[in-house]
Amino acid sequence: MRLATVLLAFSLAASAADSTDKNEVIAVVNKLFAGMASKNAEQIQSTMTPDARLVAASDDKIGTPLGPQDFVQRITSNKNEVVERMWDPTVLVRGRIAMLWAEYDVHIAGKLNHCGIDSFMLLKTDAGWKISDIQYTSQTQGCKPPTVSDPGERRHR
Repeated sequence: MRLATVLLAFSLAASAADSTDKNEVIAVVNKLFAGMASKNAEQIQSTMTPDARLVAASDDKIGTPLGPQDFVQRITSNKNEVVERMWDPTVLVRGRIAMLWAEYDVHIAGKLNHCGIDSFMLLKTDAGWKISDIQYTSQTQGCKPPTVSDPGERRHR
C-alpha cells in the first residue's frame, strides 16, 4: 500500500511539472505572436535562441531558412498589422526539449492572408523555454479558421 501511495505521489508530481512546462511552452509561442502584433523586435527575439531558424513550406516549394534577425526585420518592417493565432495546440515535453504543433492563421491588415500548421521546437535554457526552430506550412486556400469573432483571439486546450 505504501509503495502504491509513493508511486501515485511521484506520478502526480511529474504530471504537474509536465503541465507547467506545457503551459510555459504555449506562453512562449503566444509571447512571440504578441511581439509580432506589436512589432516589438526585443519581445520577438526574447522568445528565440540566437541561432533559431524559420522555414516555410508551401505546396510547391520549401522556403529559404530565416534567422531571428531576418524574421524580426520582416515583421517589424511590415506597415500593416500582422496577427497570427493558433488553436488546439499539441505540446510534447521531455526533459529540456519541447514541441508544439498547431493549426494557425495569419491576418494582415485585418484580412486572412494564409493558414497552415505551425511546428515549434523549443529548448529549456537557463532563461526558460526558447524557440530553436519553427517550420510551418503556408497555404492561401482551404483555410478553416476556428469559430471566433476576433482574429486576435486565441484558444487553447
